[in-house]
Amino acid sequence: MKASDSARSQQRLDRFLSHASPFSRKEVRRLLHASRVTVNGEVVKKSDRQVDPEQDIVELDGQRCHLARPRYLMLHKPYGVVCANTDGEHPTVMDLLDNPEGLSVAGRLDLDTTGLVLLSDDGDWIHRIISPRRSCQKTYLATLDGKPDQSVIDQFASGIMLRSEKHPTAPASLAVIGQDETGTDYQVEVTLIEGRYHQVKRMFAACGLKVLKLHRLRIGHVVLDSELQEGQSRYLSEQEVSDVFKSQVSLNER
Repeated sequence: MKASDSARSQQRLDRFLSHASPFSRKEVRRLLHASRVTVNGEVVKKSDRQVDPEQDIVELDGQRCHLARPRYLMLHKPYGVVCANTDGEHPTVMDLLDNPEGLSVAGRLDLDTTGLVLLSDDGDWIHRIISPRRSCQKTYLATLDGKPDQSVIDQFASGIMLRSEKHPTAPASLAVIGQDETGTDYQVEVTLIEGRYHQVKRMFAACGLKVLKLHRLRIGHVVLDSELQEGQSRYLSEQEVSDVFKSQVSLNER
C-alpha cells in the first residue's frame, strides 16, 4: 500500500470502534478511559488516535474488532410501498428485504411513485447522495395528462417558483418521449438535482399539467436493473457504488 493510500484509510480510534462494535462514540470513550482498548498490543486511551483498519490490530477486551463490509443495494419499489423503516398503514421497503437491519434509504420516493431506490448501511455514502451540495442527478419517467410544449420545457430549464417556496427550483431537463399506450397521455423524462417535497408533481402542476404516474429510472449513473421485478432487490457492484457520484452530462446538453 502506498503511503498516500494508508493516510487516506486512517481514521480516529473512537470512530472506528463505533462502527466495529455495538457501542456509541460516547460509550467508546468510556471504554478507552477504562483501559479496555489496545492497538497493536498497546493500551490506548486517546479517542483521537489514528488507526488504519487494514493494518492495525485493534482489540476490545482482548477481542479483535473488524469493520463489517458496508452493504449497498438497489430495489425496484412497487406502488403503495413506503420508503420508511416502519409504517402503521402501508408496507415499507424494508418489508421487501431479507435482512434490512441497519439499512437506510438514499432518497425517498412517494407512496405512489415506483422505481429505483438505493439502500445502504454506509451513512457517509447515503449523505453524499442526498446532500443538496452534491447535486446528484435523478431521472424520472412521468406520464402526464397532456403534452408539454416548448414553454414548459423552457420553464423547467430556467427554474420554477413553487408555492410556499422561497427560491425557484434548480434547472432541470425535460424531454418529451411521446404518447403512451392509451393514446391520450404523454410520457416525458425529467432529470433534476434536487429532492424537494413532491417536486416533480409540483413542477408540472405549476405548468398546468398533472402527473398520472411517476417512475424513477436513475440516480447518478446507476440505472434501475431491467431484470428486477417490482419488489425485488440486488446488491450493487463496486462500479455502481462509485458510479452514483460520477459527473453527469450537463442538463443543457440533453
